[in-house]
Amino acid sequence: MTSNTQSHSGSGPDIITFGETMALLMPSGGKGLEYSSELHSLFGGAESNVAIGISRLGGKVGWFGRLGKDPLGRMIFKKIRGEGVDVSRAELTAEAPTGLMMREVLMGKTSVYYYRKNSAASQMSAKHLDEVYIAGAKILHITGITPALSESCKEAAFEAIRMARKHGVKVSFDPNLRLKLWSIEDARPVLLELAKLSDIFLPGLDELKLLYQTEDWDVIVSKLRELSAISIVKGGENETYVVNSDSVTAVPYFKAEHVVDTVGAGDGFCAGFLVGLLKEYEYAEAVRIGNLVGSLIVQTEGDWEGAPTWEQVDAVLNDVKHIER
Repeated sequence: MTSNTQSHSGSGPDIITFGETMALLMPSGGKGLEYSSELHSLFGGAESNVAIGISRLGGKVGWFGRLGKDPLGRMIFKKIRGEGVDVSRAELTAEAPTGLMMREVLMGKTSVYYYRKNSAASQMSAKHLDEVYIAGAKILHITGITPALSESCKEAAFEAIRMARKHGVKVSFDPNLRLKLWSIEDARPVLLELAKLSDIFLPGLDELKLLYQTEDWDVIVSKLRELSAISIVKGGENETYVVNSDSVTAVPYFKAEHVVDTVGAGDGFCAGFLVGLLKEYEYAEAVRIGNLVGSLIVQTEGDWEGAPTWEQVDAVLNDVKHIER
């Protein structure tokens, strides 16, 4: 197996990510928000989901972002730290509140309602970045949610990439297109520019159809090959694709035995894939790990709660039988 990351030494995180994390309220008993008298208090955010997933798999990872200095922000900070993620660069600020989202699943369809305008996370800017911290990592992982939050967040995303590239740190980019945050017309040029600056591009197939304005798979592959990045395309027909300059490799999914909550599957995939790279797996092998982690996460309610340990992943890969008692 060959390494896909630079040599790295030091005690800091191997992977660093940053972005918005919000408190999450979900109704109990499968009821709609309108009719539920009890709500579960959780939290979620694409980047912190990935960070927790990486940590559970044994990776050294750091997450930073801005949270309100309020009960929700303190809860999120402590829980992410409790999962073994380095939060030494995260900030609790009294200047703005922690963002909130509410989610319900009715008739098999998930709806999410956001209360994030003027949140602490949306006020992040390039001045909140620590170049030395980023320089010490092997991989910087970012998503397209951050630049959608505000102009200052967009500037922070591009500046973080500039810092990473300056120091030879690989850049991993998941577009995570959120049309509740911005229109496709506003998102397209920003996300495509971030893809050009990345070493690893992690889009979903549906996102690519919107970004490249085509349903034609051959055209999409041609567009991806114009990038310098290796592209990992999620959401194919029962498989994930590794697209490079001269080949397309299909990696089959792992079948989930019982789907409970599909939110967080893509973040789980990213966590498994990036840990595969840390273990110096070839891309297709790392994708296989990502596929497995994604399939395990959807079998538990919540954004990240079902993230497995490496021991659990290894047990599935090696068909280790579970002993109940």
